[in-house]
Amino acid sequence: MTVDTKIINISLANPRGFCAGVDRAIQIVKLALKKYGAPIYVRHEVVHNKYVIEELRNEGAIFVDEIKQIPSGSHVIFSAHGVSKLVKQQSRDHNLIPIDATCPLVTKVHKEVNKMYDENYHIIMIGHQGHPEVEGTMGQIDQNSPNASISLVQDLNDVEQLNIHADKNISYVSQTTLSLDDTDKIIKALKKKYPRIIGPKTSDICYATQNRQDVIKKMLADHDLIIIVGSVNSSNSNRLVDIAKENNVKSFLIDNMDMFDPACLQNKKKVGISAGASAPEVLVQQLIKKIKQYTEVNLVELDGMEEKVTFKLPAF
Repeated sequence: MTVDTKIINISLANPRGFCAGVDRAIQIVKLALKKYGAPIYVRHEVVHNKYVIEELRNEGAIFVDEIKQIPSGSHVIFSAHGVSKLVKQQSRDHNLIPIDATCPLVTKVHKEVNKMYDENYHIIMIGHQGHPEVEGTMGQIDQNSPNASISLVQDLNDVEQLNIHADKNISYVSQTTLSLDDTDKIIKALKKKYPRIIGPKTSDICYATQNRQDVIKKMLADHDLIIIVGSVNSSNSNRLVDIAKENNVKSFLIDNMDMFDPACLQNKKKVGISAGASAPEVLVQQLIKKIKQYTEVNLVELDGMEEKVTFKLPAF
């Protein structure tokens, strides 16, 4: 089909795509394959992007959900989302050689949780149930006790349901890939319910998550469609779509070009494109190429913050 709009202005968000933690995790898998040869086992998808996972799978990575699926004595890579203490113990019991690709910003949250638990705090984690980062962070606590525990809240209703006594020591941490606005609402509700609650010295929300959300907010006023490149299981990619929709701007997530429907461009004059922190730039370029098949495009790279964050690779 052809699109009625004669020319579409496309703005490319900056920054977009890979963050330092994702880039580090992918490098770790590739370096492990180069050093030890295929196969290399990875516990859970190392990052949440189908294109990246297929690329690594083709190079010899095998992704598993359970440690028992890995042959004893093999190397195992822990994903960027982090793992629980139980998973690490299972790896030791199974005589596996671990390589930790956990994002350092997630490791920071793990340290916060362990410190608070040791100091007899009841910890409230703000996050999405079932997300591997949440499972890994909550799994830093082996067992809740009357003196220290960890609980999950996903929304304001969960805050209302909390029944921790107000005179207890209470703290909170957050999943790193949440919406800043949603997290702030929950934190305010927690502080209202528990005035003595304490949080981390700096926000747990990842710098890349925050930067990408800030750019989308700036694009809302003058774009009538925002397309986010990312996989459906990518929390930070979904949050970008949510921000646009919550502000009455049409938006959707695209994982591969087979999902693209040119009808979305009909009567659109200005389209914004961004990518979640686990989405590679090659997919953004494929999307632009796809759009050009249906209409003339005026392409603009928006000015934005230059991200200079890098994370050191682990020795292995």
